[in-house]
Amino acid sequence: MTPRARARLISIVVVILGLGLAISLALYGLSGKITYFQTPSDIASGKLTEEQLERTIRIGGMVKGGTLKQQGEVFNFIVTDNVSDLAATYRGVLPDLFREGQGVVAYGHYDTGTKLFTASQILAKHDEKYMPPDVKKGMDKARNQ
Repeated sequence: MTPRARARLISIVVVILGLGLAISLALYGLSGKITYFQTPSDIASGKLTEEQLERTIRIGGMVKGGTLKQQGEVFNFIVTDNVSDLAATYRGVLPDLFREGQGVVAYGHYDTGTKLFTASQILAKHDEKYMPPDVKKGMDKARNQ
């Protein structure tokens, strides 16, 4: 092997190792920031591990009609995907578009002991035409029954 070929091979190996290290560090840094999206059926089915439920998760579905209750700054409601229901609570000011029968995405933590989702952030959907695929499947299934 000529010295020039050897230098080229070493530089290629160094570049590949550097790229691998950079990608590994980026993925490791982002792993704690990932927020998983779940439906009430996902949580009710028990398919999520305790570790997954301890992280901040996003739940999505519809606010079930007749379940929105306010006690001062605390709002209690049920999020449904028309297959399973999930009790949720939120302290703070709700978005203007938040109401019963509307789609909602909530960020927060699920307590397996009380089976209550405590939201730290609420996002109300502005357009009923968009729906997460899992929720849409559940609604279509409920309509066909």
